[in-house]
Amino acid sequence: MKLWRLCRAGHVALDGAGAQQFGGRYTPAGWPVVNFASEAALAVLIALRYQPRDVSGITEDFVLGWTETDAQPVRFPPGADDAEIRRAAGQWLEAGEALLAAAPSRVLPEGDVVMMNVRHPEAAHIAPLVTRPFDFAQCLHTPPMAGIYGGQQ
Repeated sequence: MKLWRLCRAGHVALDGAGAQQFGGRYTPAGWPVVNFASEAALAVLIALRYQPRDVSGITEDFVLGWTETDAQPVRFPPGADDAEIRRAAGQWLEAGEALLAAAPSRVLPEGDVVMMNVRHPEAAHIAPLVTRPFDFAQCLHTPPMAGIYGGQQ
């Protein structure tokens, strides 16, 4: 399984330090968890939610990265709301039995947010991210054919 992240260049370590300090959407503070997306485009959409609407206000030090694993995530109950997923994620972390857990993304439900428990013994075997620079301005540039989709030309 390929796992994707779009992050600032200085935050590529798969140590879960940010989630440990601040918590995540589904995980409590105090747990080192790395959040991935099941698809590259989903990683971009998720990161875009937290950026200024004016593309010129977005910093240029992002990287799109991926890693691979044979581990399969435990799946949280289908149709669960955020509170149910947070509860299930807490139980998943406490049990420590599975490296990965997945929930449908709220940004694009056809894709998954995949969480990795950094305290799980198998986390040490996950390869570092393979990255490339990512530029939101280039990604969101409106090409000349935009009129086809109802945009301005």
